[in-house]
Amino acid sequence: MSGFGSQCAEMVRAARDGDYRVGLVLGSGLGTLADEVEDAARISYTHLPDFPVSSVSSHSSEVVAGRLAGQDVVVLSGRAHFYENGNAAVMRTPIEMLKELGCEIFLATNAAGSLRAEVTPGSPMLISDHINFSGVNPLIGEESDARFLDMSQAYDPGLRERLMRVAATNDMELAEGVYAWFSGPSFETPAEIRMARTLGADAVGMSTVPEVILARYLGMRVAAISTITNLAAGMQESLSHAETKEMGLVGVGRLKTLVRGLLADLDNPAFK
Repeated sequence: MSGFGSQCAEMVRAARDGDYRVGLVLGSGLGTLADEVEDAARISYTHLPDFPVSSVSSHSSEVVAGRLAGQDVVVLSGRAHFYENGNAAVMRTPIEMLKELGCEIFLATNAAGSLRAEVTPGSPMLISDHINFSGVNPLIGEESDARFLDMSQAYDPGLRERLMRVAATNDMELAEGVYAWFSGPSFETPAEIRMARTLGADAVGMSTVPEVILARYLGMRVAAISTITNLAAGMQESLSHAETKEMGLVGVGRLKTLVRGLLADLDNPAFK
């Protein structure tokens, strides 16, 4: 680990100490969940060493540490993306900070385009696996054999099972599928979407995969949820970031239900 993650963790603990078990990162249009964190300490990314500040309009770029659904959590309200600076490891310091704070679970959220007509805008999709179309990896440059990371169960089966049960308990449809990471920032072409569908993708987006790789590298259990904000290229007339932000807000209620349900059940003896 770099020293920056430890420094950032010390700054968070100085603002609010806690028994942190879960770290969350919030994607486009999903930042309102951070507003519901209680007893919260808020620190701007600009005040933390080596923390990336997103240039995306819908990302607030602050760490929120507090209580949510009875658990101490650390929320990364906003992320930096590979397309902003060409660095696949841009989120390394924030994720190292979560690990230093004691987080055992990393929960990523994002906005994504659906490749399945029945998984419509506003719907959540639980990520079961991913395809990295970017050709880059945040572990490039690591010198130890730990860089040869086993990704066969990147998305923790126990966490996925729990989230599916939370959805069922709340009479919520929760699709499950494969997320394909394209580098962005331009949206995919219809031909690229046809290719991705042929190769087994169910949704596409411009984030999350590097963070998942880093979290698994650090030994954290990972779950990830996409909020579907549009149908992919060739499946609707046009695509825009404005639609991504708008539909992210539409789907955030379901996301909150899933996240709160997972957190509330962490102390259940049956939890795995």
